[in-house]
Parts: sequence; C-alpha cells; structure tokens
Amino acid sequence: MSPYTSRQYSIETVGIVGTGAMGRGIAQIAALAGLQVRLYDTNAAAVGAARDYLSDTFSKLVPKGKLDSSRSLAALACVTGANAIEELKDCDLVVEAIVEKLDVKRALFKELEGIVSERCILASNTSSLSITAIAAACTDPSRVLGYHFFNPVPLMKVVEVIDGLRSDPAAGNALMDLARRMGHTPVRAKDMPGFIVNHAGRGMNTEGLRVADEGVASFVDIDRIMREQAGFRLGPFELLDLTALDVSHPVMESIYHQFYEEARFTPSPITGTRLAGGLIGRKAGEGFYVYVDGKQQAPAEAPAPTELPKRVWVSARGPAARDAVVALIARAGVAVDQGATPGADSLIVVTPLGFDATTAAVDEGLDASRVVAIDTLFPLVEAQRRTLMTTPATTRAARDTAHALFAHDGVPVTVIRDSTGFVAQRVVATIVNIGCDIAQRQIASPEDIDLAVTLGLGYPRGPLALGDALGAQTILTILRNMFKVLGDPRYRPSPWLARRAQLGMPLTQRDATDNDDNNYDTQEHA
Repeated sequence: MSPYTSRQYSIETVGIVGTGAMGRGIAQIAALAGLQVRLYDTNAAAVGAARDYLSDTFSKLVPKGKLDSSRSLAALACVTGANAIEELKDCDLVVEAIVEKLDVKRALFKELEGIVSERCILASNTSSLSITAIAAACTDPSRVLGYHFFNPVPLMKVVEVIDGLRSDPAAGNALMDLARRMGHTPVRAKDMPGFIVNHAGRGMNTEGLRVADEGVASFVDIDRIMREQAGFRLGPFELLDLTALDVSHPVMESIYHQFYEEARFTPSPITGTRLAGGLIGRKAGEGFYVYVDGKQQAPAEAPAPTELPKRVWVSARGPAARDAVVALIARAGVAVDQGATPGADSLIVVTPLGFDATTAAVDEGLDASRVVAIDTLFPLVEAQRRTLMTTPATTRAARDTAHALFAHDGVPVTVIRDSTGFVAQRVVATIVNIGCDIAQRQIASPEDIDLAVTLGLGYPRGPLALGDALGAQTILTILRNMFKVLGDPRYRPSPWLARRAQLGMPLTQRDATDNDDNNYDTQEHA
C-alpha cells in the first residue's frame, strides 16, 4: 500500500490546465454535472476561446432536445477562466490536459503542488506516459493519478483511473465516483504502458499492419474482412485514419519501447513512412484512404467469377468446419468428392486454424496447385463476408472456381495470399491474447478490461468475452499453430489463455482465490 496517509476527498471545484479538445471536453461534462470549473492555459486567449466554444456547444444542444435552456445557462455559469495558475489554489481536483511530454508535465505538477491545498487531487489525462514518473516530481506523489479520457470526451463514455505506485487508493476512489457523477463509466488500471485501452488496441492495429506488411492483402481488403467477417465496427486502417497517424504512430512506438521491445507490440514501417509523407488520416484528407468532403473513398469490388468447379474435395481435418463447408457446396449444387483422397479433377478445400494454406497442403500430402483454404472461424452460412486463401502454387483456375463457389449465394468473398491464420484469425487471436496478458499482469480486472475495450474502442465484445465466444481452445490452437510455422514470439500464448483453455474455464473468470483476496487492488500489485 502507499506509505502516505489516506485522505478523505470531496470534489466540487475542478481546475483544468490546457484548453484544447480534451480540456474543453472534460470541462463540458464537469460543468453539466454541476461542478465548478476553472480553465487555465498558458495562452490566455485560448481560455476565452474555450469558454466561447462551451457556450456555443451548450446552446446547440438546446434545440436538439439534449439540454434545456436553464441547464445550459447553469452549466456555462459554472465555467470561469483563470488568468494565472495561482487561481487554481482552492480547487479540489486539477486535471492536466497539455502536451504529451514527460518533462513538461512533471514541471507543471511540481508547480501545482506548491499552489493547491493538500486535499487537492492532481490528475493527468496522459494516454501513454507513466503516472509514477509524473508523480516523482512531487513531494507528495500520493495524490497524483491518471484520469484518461477519450476524444471526443462527451461522447466517449469511459475514463481510465490509473494508480501510480504511490497513489492513494482513496484518491482513485474519488475519481471513480466523480466519473459516474459526470455520466462516464470508470475503469481502474495500474500504471503500465498504454493502461488498458491503448494497450489492448495493439492487437488490431499492429497485427493489421503486419498482415499488410507481409503483402497478404490490401488495406481495404483487410478492413472489409475485419468489419464484415469478424464483425468489428471499423477495420484497422479505418481506425488509424480516424485517430490519425500523428497521434497513433508515436503511441505505438512509445508502448513498444516502454515494454522493452516486446514482440507483440512491434510497430510497422508502414505508419512511419506514411506519417513522414503527411498521409496521416481523415483530418488531412488522405491516409490509408482518400477523403472527399470528409467521406471515405474506397474502390469498388470486382464482380466474383461465375464458373463453378465440377467437384470439390474437402479436408476431413476439423469435422465441424468440414460439415459447414460441405453444406455451402451443396447449396451451390456442386458435387462433393467423398474419396479418402482428392480425385484428379477435384478442387481441394482445406480449413486450417492458424496454419497457412501451404502448411495445410503439405501436412496432408495434397496437390498445392489445386488447394484453396477457407476461413471457418466465424459462421459461414450467415456470413457477411468469406475469406479464401491460396498457396503460392495454386492455379488461377482453382482460385477463381473456389471464389465463384463460395460467392454463389451472393455473399462477398475476399481472396488473399497465403498467410498463417488468414486475416481474421490472426488479428482476433492477437486481440484476445493481448487482452489475456493484460489480465495475467493484473493491470486491470477481467471485467474492466472488457468494459474499457468495448466503450473505448467500440469493439463488438471485449477481448476476453470475444475469446470465450469463439472458444479459448480455438484461439490457443490458432496462436500455437502460427507460432509453430513462424517461430515469431509475438504469437506465443498468454499463460492466462493457455491455463484457462486447459481447465475449460472462461477467459472472463478470475482465479478462484481472487474474489476472496481482492487481488486486483492496484496498490497491492503495482
């Protein structure tokens, strides 16, 4: 526990240092909750501009029925500007929302400590810097915590409360209560690189980039697969365009280096090059996509081939997957080759988990020129998209007839080059694996991990719940097979995943003893 005496905290007046998008957003939700808000910025004109922005925002919410006029006026009356930082002296909480540089933040917190009372909590909105490192500048680091909101603050209803090594748990509890008062959902994390959301987000972004870097599929095809096959709201490159590479690339590099070059978080030269070239995303009008009047421009898909194969032989490895594939073939009216080995004129379909099409073909002694793999991780019949994969030896005729076959019912099909784990398998398995490792490291509770990711990243499920839905043993098989082929440590399974898969336990379930011992007290395990 912290060596500092726990205090009682009551928060009614909030100081905000930095009046950019994040500072304004925090001020908006605080004022609407009836808190007194004091805005300070080293640029005095920015304070007035921020208050004008809030006035305009509140007034626009009234005709939309989201705010009545009396509450709008009351909220604005709660917001005052501070001409000097000393005017924050009687605040109960000061939230810093300034430039993401450790030395600048440390200097600010040291200055604030000499101004505010000892009952004032000092909180940083940092997205990637260590709270413990920021707090080290203070004589009393116990009242320094992370309070990480997401942009745009009023719409992103989650906030991470981060305990540094010396943070007072009572101060963290007060920030949790304040978040609820402001209409947000708080999650608790210990001080580790990326906290929860930016840590968990490495799975989608870094693995999506790795797939593209290997030449497996184009940016747009990877996004279509993750959105329409795997069920995510945005694919990795749509998400990177939304956040912008001038924000996301430094975070990727920071987390990678803070974890001492952990293979799972290896950044891609793709983003570094595009950042240098100014192709940073939606706000610049060009990123992985071009934007016209703010609308994404994506190339249209070519129509599927129409010539069906005469017969199809389906690998018997994975009986459930085979049955689903055979059912689709029957719907297309194509004959299934029932032989123990494929006939000389049969298209050969394999259904690997984690392996590439080449490995699947060689392991079964199949003619690789006729082999096409289909991803069966997600249901095939109800699919919004299906993914096929060829070996380097697969003929154009085999590829095209397979494409025609699996698009016969009107479901779009993406054909990719050979890849361990297709696209969806490897990205989803990486997302689940990193989520499991966050739980294993006790950075946050399983409940908070899933809550933070669904609210902060907009995923259809949190990583642990997603792993449970697909099956922990299935995810483990994908990772182990990818690791077997590539030998890349980025795919080594988390102990949390491996043990629960062996025991048949849900990934969302804590260790049986944790419920009694409260092992997710961030102070005990920081």
